[in-house]
Amino acid sequence: MYVLQASEVEKAFGDRVVLRGCDLIVRPGDRVGLVGYNGSGKSTLLRILAGQLPPDHGEVRRAGRLGLLDQDPALPGATVADALDDALGWHQRLVDDYHAALEAHDTERAATLQDALDLHGWTVDHRMDAVCTRLGVPDRDARVDQLSGGEARRVALARALVSAPDLLMLDEPTNHIDADAAEWLQSYLTGYRGAVVLVTHDRYLLEAVAERIVEVEDGRCVDYEGSYTDYLITRAERQIALRRAEDNRLRMIAREAAWAARSPAARSTKQKARLQRLDALRDQRALPIDRDFSLDLRTGGKRSRTVIELHAVTKGYSRTPLLRGLTLTLNPGDRLGVIGPNGAGKSTLLRVLSGEEPPDSGELLRAPRLQVAVLDQHRTGLDDDDTVFHAAGGGASHVTLGGEPVHVAGFLGRFLFPTEALDQKVGALSGGEKARLLLARLMLQGAGLLLLDEPTNDLDLLTLRVLEEALLAYDGAAVIVSHDRAFVDRVCTHVLAFEGEGVTTRYASRLQALEAADARRAEAERIVAPKTATTPAPSTSRKSGLHYREKQELADLPAQIEAAEAEHARVEALLSDPTTYQPGSAHDPRALTAALADAATRVEALYERWSDLESRSG
Repeated sequence: MYVLQASEVEKAFGDRVVLRGCDLIVRPGDRVGLVGYNGSGKSTLLRILAGQLPPDHGEVRRAGRLGLLDQDPALPGATVADALDDALGWHQRLVDDYHAALEAHDTERAATLQDALDLHGWTVDHRMDAVCTRLGVPDRDARVDQLSGGEARRVALARALVSAPDLLMLDEPTNHIDADAAEWLQSYLTGYRGAVVLVTHDRYLLEAVAERIVEVEDGRCVDYEGSYTDYLITRAERQIALRRAEDNRLRMIAREAAWAARSPAARSTKQKARLQRLDALRDQRALPIDRDFSLDLRTGGKRSRTVIELHAVTKGYSRTPLLRGLTLTLNPGDRLGVIGPNGAGKSTLLRVLSGEEPPDSGELLRAPRLQVAVLDQHRTGLDDDDTVFHAAGGGASHVTLGGEPVHVAGFLGRFLFPTEALDQKVGALSGGEKARLLLARLMLQGAGLLLLDEPTNDLDLLTLRVLEEALLAYDGAAVIVSHDRAFVDRVCTHVLAFEGEGVTTRYASRLQALEAADARRAEAERIVAPKTATTPAPSTSRKSGLHYREKQELADLPAQIEAAEAEHARVEALLSDPTTYQPGSAHDPRALTAALADAATRVEALYERWSDLESRSG
């Protein structure tokens, strides 16, 4: 049994073959991590699987509802409310079909639809509200055409989750959500009832969710059982075996070619089979070489002891403080991770450090002749109408690298841009390819201060590791705004946490910042608890920690909600049954109507309590 089966899927764009015979089966409950280099065809494959893009060859069979989070989602409707309500259309159709089956006395279909409603819940509004709150979705009356790219993606992610498809396909779901939301998404996907196909650079998410890894390699799907860590080990072993087989093939070709060249008998009819074997060996597709490149951001120049200093810097907009009295010193070798919720002021800090915006008050001091390089999350600095060649060299044929002139084509080759890609328009590049091009330009600047805003967005796992190694060896200072938990944990020497209302605190690590936040929430709860012991009110804090009894209550709530929804469905079914209103019926319609209202109130109260406890569970 499967929810999706793809056979011999092929796709090409012009002369570029992306998929050359992909086979993939996804069964109910599968958790598949889809990996591969930027440009290998992961996003193309997802769109083909979802039916948004036709394959050139091959077949895709679908046996259930599919939901896709695209990298560039298109939202229906004029407002956020329209987009979200559209995502719940499946549920309303399910309810309508159920009532229609009851009216038609089609008991078998009604039972099937009731099972589906029992599975997904008879009411979904509270689930929608909880998902939107955790993802930081904009207000419902916000206009879709005025949303930023990140806001649109958060709305699209919420739509994908609440649509509850049999197969949920997510392309980089952690882009543009903060670390708290990523933690929540990880928990949500781990417990998701349907199947999941996940493309992500977030290694913590991939490790926690995926139970099987499928790599798009040389246009085909290679399946690996186990977690992401298991995949890394098994893949390394497989590559060793493949290289050994490839070496044997090349040696055999050399031997057979040498025999054919020196032996006149080789042209006799008797030896045709041997020549055919030589042709077959030559026709075999060569083993694809693992793409690799190096990124060296070091300048090697003499550095001052201090790169940049901030003294009591304050910055805000419309009387909203984003930075309040920030004092900070960065020295060569410092890699400061900046963490906090969306909208807290992290990008504003980068603009102040770059000199793009002045502080409202306080002092900013820079080292003499300090060069600053910026990589922003919108990937600005590239002109979509430029060719890759022009974007890298600014129109020149050579760039200066390490004091030596290097031809642009050779330089771009180091960043995995083949010769045929040099005339390609920047606007036609994928998000990961644009990021790789910007990293190449970053390498040329020789900057003493790097300001990186969400640098891991759209990067494949290879490029991510290369960037990590380059930053670990970097001899300047770096300020890195990132929600990528694994990246911050590995690269950053310390972190600056935005804690609300312009307050920032420096910690030794991200984990220390999380522990401090948990301690503050626990203390706040301890202070407030006596005042709310008799009439507890829903917490407005995202995470305030749970007592033991609350943890037990949270664990029991799903069963209580399921029972309450089942009771609501039972009463609703009775009210929908024509025999209820016939003389002599064992049921009182007025009593049932009151019972239905009570059941709906109980379901709503339980969902509200679940949302409150779950939001504070951390």
